This record gives sequence, structure tokens and C-alpha cells, in this order.
Amino acid sequence: MFSYYPKGVCSRQILIDIENDTIKDVKFIGGCSGNLQGISKLVKGQNIDEVISRLKGIQCRNNTSCPDQLANALISYKEQK
Repeated sequence: MFSYYPKGVCSRQILIDIENDTIKDVKFIGGCSGNLQGISKLVKGQNIDEVISRLKGIQCRNNTSCPDQLANALISYKEQK
């Protein structure tokens, strides 16, 4: 399980389970529960590069968003891999 601490959003932590570059599960700690549960279900089973390309750059406030921070988390995962 990969752990990421987002910046500039309400969620405090993102936990991602990845296997063979496919997202198995995502859990957001904090933030807007319903929206983040929806994001988690939508990205489950998706390739990490596809999710990065779809979510990177989405803005809410502070020039970022929870989807953008998920993309950043996946980029960080790839860099550490």
C-alpha cells in the first residue's frame, strides 16, 4: 500500500493499492467523503498512466484538487518504483 500526503486540499492522506500498474483500491483520509468515494470507485481497475493523464491539472482551490493530488500521488509512486 502506497501512502501519500496531499498538499493544498482537505484530504490529509491518500492510500493506494497498486498491482502491475493497475489501481486495486484508493482510500482518502479526510475531505469530502462522497466525492472521494466516487473518485476511488472510478479509478479502481484503471492503469496508473491513464488516471494520471485524466486527473492531472484539475483545479478546485489552491490551484489543485483531490483528483490532481491523486495524480501527483501516482507520479510519486512511479518515481519511487
